[in-house]
Amino acid sequence: MSDIQTLDAKAQKALFEANKLAKRLRHHVGDAINDFNMIEQGDRVMVCLSGGKDSFALLDILLGLQKSAPIDFSIVAVNLDQKQPGFPEHVLPEYLTSIGVEYRIVEEDTYSIVKRVIPEGKTTCSLCSRLRRGILYRVADELGATKIALGHHRDDMLHTLFLNMFYGGKLKSMPPKLVSDDGRHMVIRPLAYCREKDLERYAKLREFPIIPCNLCGSQPNLQRQVVKEMVNDWDKRFPGRLESMFRALQNVVPSHLADTGLFDFAGLKTGDAPFADGDTAFDKEEFRDPPLPGDDELADAPRRTISILDSRPKETSCGG
Repeated sequence: MSDIQTLDAKAQKALFEANKLAKRLRHHVGDAINDFNMIEQGDRVMVCLSGGKDSFALLDILLGLQKSAPIDFSIVAVNLDQKQPGFPEHVLPEYLTSIGVEYRIVEEDTYSIVKRVIPEGKTTCSLCSRLRRGILYRVADELGATKIALGHHRDDMLHTLFLNMFYGGKLKSMPPKLVSDDGRHMVIRPLAYCREKDLERYAKLREFPIIPCNLCGSQPNLQRQVVKEMVNDWDKRFPGRLESMFRALQNVVPSHLADTGLFDFAGLKTGDAPFADGDTAFDKEEFRDPPLPGDDELADAPRRTISILDSRPKETSCGG
């Protein structure tokens, strides 16, 4: 085989893998949107664009779905310029203009507030997050947005689960969809089924102009970073475990936990009829190894119909 033929074969394989990755992520996002009814007819979706790989991928995939979805919804990208020193202010406006999406750049000096309030060496994430969230809620009102889309993915949800267990004493994660504490805003996470490793590959393939966060990303020994490294180590040593753990978030059995607010343990009585989820302690319990996650995990597997992915009827062109 000649060098040219070898290069052509490699290029074709790379293109095939890239298309398969894009298809898998598109299906993951479509599934999440439909499973949790995230986007409805006439919605105005505000995509929060931080400049990181996840929010870039979220915007890119939603724009692709918007073109073929059987429902009509609009998208507006919003970036909060927190006035971090050295932040490249030109990058996002140039990118968003080049792809033709409506956008708003919001300038708020939260960086100075965080640096003034939080002692040196302490974690800035909690205060930064609260300030950012309040501003984004205000902007959503100004733009008439009905949904606020965030770029958190499956791994973020698992990390949050363990953070709450280890440090907060709660069995709690990031929900794919929730209402804000004031009851006025709907927050959605369309990347809920997406793996971070897939998003990293997608960002490189799409060559997004990534902007690092110098405010929090440079802080050593963050609890979230420690948990992330732990989970990534599990993923390397025990492939398939993360998929199994994520399924556990969707398969909760309150009668086998210990929360009296979720299950009436005090009122539990015996009876003559079979009891759903009753004790099987005297039976042999079997645990099976989870299936290994392959690149063909979703792209080649038979799937149910996904409405957000269904192509809308072709419109007849009127002139040029």
